[in-house]
Amino acid sequence: MFGIVRPCTHRLSEGLKSEWMAHLCGLCLALRADHGQFARVVTNYDGLIVSVLTEAQTERTPASRRTAGPCPLRAMRTAPVARGEGARLAAAVSLVLASAKIRDHVVDRDGVLARRPVAAAARKVAAGWDRAGARTGAELGFDTAVLLDAVDRQAGIEALAGPGTPLLTVTEPTETATAAAFAHTAVLAGRPENIPPLAEAGRLFGRLAHLLDAVEDREADAASGSWNPLTATGTSLAEARRLADDAVHGVRLALRDARFVDDKLVHVLLAHELRNSVNRAFGTASCSHQPELSGPYAPPPPGGPYGPPAPPEPPRRDRRGLIAGCLVWAGLACTCQMCCGTFEDPWSRQRREGLCSQCDCGDCCDSCDCCSNCDGCCCDGCDCGCDC
Repeated sequence: MFGIVRPCTHRLSEGLKSEWMAHLCGLCLALRADHGQFARVVTNYDGLIVSVLTEAQTERTPASRRTAGPCPLRAMRTAPVARGEGARLAAAVSLVLASAKIRDHVVDRDGVLARRPVAAAARKVAAGWDRAGARTGAELGFDTAVLLDAVDRQAGIEALAGPGTPLLTVTEPTETATAAAFAHTAVLAGRPENIPPLAEAGRLFGRLAHLLDAVEDREADAASGSWNPLTATGTSLAEARRLADDAVHGVRLALRDARFVDDKLVHVLLAHELRNSVNRAFGTASCSHQPELSGPYAPPPPGGPYGPPAPPEPPRRDRRGLIAGCLVWAGLACTCQMCCGTFEDPWSRQRREGLCSQCDCGDCCDSCDCCSNCDGCCCDGCDCGCDC
């Protein structure tokens, strides 16, 4: 799973949580149905927004959902999942953009992709995904050539970029690709009046995706010597933050100009969660759901170099061996215990917090009055236009 919009489940009502999961699982199953099991590895949080946008512009019918069988990522439970043209478009876009990501890593010679045999295999997989995405896109009336053209132009733009190059010159291909994908949801939904505002929302969403990826990778790219747009153009973090904030505001304004049948989930993801994504990338997010620790397990006080002693490691005789630990890990993963709640480390037996508890919710999530527009938490200084 990857993407910039990763909502913490504490911020979603039960209804919206089910809807979000329905689109995530619908994208995964659309990839499997059209492109085989291996294609499911490109399932991503941002891709499902295409499915959400398509459904938000149309009347819900019984045919828009089906009951999927048990899945390890749902703790072996069945669930209603989204299906239809929106999910298939999301699958096509995800395949093409994932292939672009692979080629980008091949060019940068990242990790094992520095080895020629591995790089050759990766390029073959990427080419197959390009063809598969183009095939599904054509069936939906969407020409994925605009995505491929954006990917091809990106490499040339990066090669010419240097100190003083406007950062938005570098983000333009990504903006063009996401604008085309967002706009086509209006075509599928039969809402031509929504094409301009959704294209604008998609353009700014693509800008954000590129910016936040650059911010999050800046230190790692510097350490490895990889190309980074912020470093290459000499853009400061303050300027990147200004551009990101402007893009978030622009997405909200564009969404106001679009007409939806039911925009609750769209509003939460693209009005509220984009702001949280920016805060997370720039390190300004906090979480009220993290447990407060005290005694010898408390973290060191701010500014102090010395803190209470770390909790003692369990005796070696309590540790599991490699094979036993792997079996326990598989069991935890298949029942979703590693995502939700607490669990015992498969090897050390220490208590660990699940991924769901490592959220970045603000302090208002359990206490504020939720607005009727988004059925979600409307926090600190919201300027999205809803009645918070």
